[in-house]
Amino acid sequence: MFINEQSKMNLNGVPQFVSIRGEKKEAPLLVYLHGRPGDAALPLVMKYNKMLEQQFTVVVWEQRGAGKSYYKFIGPVTIDDFLNDLHVLVNYLLSRFQQNSLYLIGHSWGSILGLRFVEAYPELVRTYIGCGQVVNMRQSSKTAYEYALAHADKKSLEKLRGIDCSYQTDSWLNDLFFVTRQVVRHKGSLYGRTNYNDLVIPFLFSPYYTLPDLIRRQKGSLQAIQYLWQEVMQTDFEGQTHYGAPLIFIEGRYDSHVSSALVKNYFDRIETEKQFYWFENSCHFPQWSESERFNKLLCDLLA
Repeated sequence: MFINEQSKMNLNGVPQFVSIRGEKKEAPLLVYLHGRPGDAALPLVMKYNKMLEQQFTVVVWEQRGAGKSYYKFIGPVTIDDFLNDLHVLVNYLLSRFQQNSLYLIGHSWGSILGLRFVEAYPELVRTYIGCGQVVNMRQSSKTAYEYALAHADKKSLEKLRGIDCSYQTDSWLNDLFFVTRQVVRHKGSLYGRTNYNDLVIPFLFSPYYTLPDLIRRQKGSLQAIQYLWQEVMQTDFEGQTHYGAPLIFIEGRYDSHVSSALVKNYFDRIETEKQFYWFENSCHFPQWSESERFNKLLCDLLA
């Protein structure tokens, strides 16, 4: 292997864990932006997307407060803080590897960062790849809630009917978690599965993750949602149809966690160079549910 670095970098005064792995010198850079917010993904990318290391220098960034980058937030934390961190990271990578631009993959929450980064710094992005792409978070939340209603048993239905899916009430956090659990339980998030056990196992067996790291991952995920969700709910790209870099959307056909139908409707209106791919055996995680196809597609399209 040409490079295998696992280390913390100082990004805007905050130490954050960054993995850099690749098999070829001078391979193009590819940065993976994880989801949730706050839900680290390093062992999953290493397990399911290892093939990408043959064609790219793959960078997995565990964002501030997430996983191996966990610390307790003090004071406000905003989406702009994460975008500024990403900008510093991208500039460092481009300078170090002597490249002018890179590929960016954004999943779920990471797709908010990804599209906003393309808006702000199109000259630094060769192509943006979105999966589980967020387009309009309020509308996605409504769609997820309606999916939960349609599949609920009698007991769950009663509780769901008392929930405001704009998540503005005092009970918004518990309501959000309840709706999400219903979507997962009824196979609208991880294809063919009623829980996330398959996405936990790689963390347990990863040489790069310890038990304390796993605990930090859980704490970081809860903290990030508490701090950022109300701002996440304001996300709406509907009015933006021109981007300064090519876009590729890879969507699970049955994603009811973050509606893939909304993504296709939005894609059809975008006036930038673009490509769209349906993954027929996926919901919210096409990069892991159909990892072999995902990896081969990216290698064929980009490398």
